Amino acid sequence: QVQLVESGGGLAQAGGSLRLSCAASGRTFSSYVMGWFRQAPGSVREFIAAINWSGGSTYYAGSVKGRFTISRDNAKNTVYLQMNSLKPEDTGDYYCAARRGPQLSSVGYDYWGQGTQVTVSS
Repeated sequence: QVQLVESGGGLAQAGGSLRLSCAASGRTFSSYVMGWFRQAPGSVREFIAAINWSGGSTYYAGSVKGRFTISRDNAKNTVYLQMNSLKPEDTGDYYCAARRGPQLSSVGYDYWGQGTQVTVSS
């Protein structure tokens, strides 16, 4: 079992930055692929980024590639999402998730956090 708690959301202006954090419980955090997803108002949840157990491999959705960076600190059981050059369309609830197994993926996540809200004003 993994419990995930996101933080760092808030209000930002277009062009600004925010960093989200996701703290995980459990001693096997380093064995999970970690991902970030977001859900805009009235839309389905979409994949944003994923990172493998070591942090050596990452995978991004096209809409955020080059602007967002996912990273992890296994010693702190925490995964991060650095969001730069924010756009109003980045507004939504952001969720972190954990996936068993070694493969980076945009689907098949087993554990989810409760989410943190990000609002980007124009």
